[in-house]
Amino acid sequence: MAFGIKREDLLAWKKKIDDGEIAFLTHYWLDDRFPSCNTVTKVGCKDLNKLVEWGKQYGLKREWIHIRKDGYSHYDLLGEKEKEILAKEKIKADVR
Repeated sequence: MAFGIKREDLLAWKKKIDDGEIAFLTHYWLDDRFPSCNTVTKVGCKDLNKLVEWGKQYGLKREWIHIRKDGYSHYDLLGEKEKEILAKEKIKADVR
């Protein structure tokens, strides 16, 4: 279950994706499959090849991209990998 997303943050994330940028959106999230994770960061881009190339530097695989018909395909980052990538990207987020 996703929560804690502000509409303006979601719209800004979508705008960056629409503009062809690599876009980050972190929000609170609860899922019984991942009991130690309370946040998820969605990293998206309209240009899937650009997103795949971005992901390679962090060991992310193309098949891990959540492909969406609405154009907002993205990786879901969780746990330690989420923290590691956000730190390397110099993105401050309340990751738990």
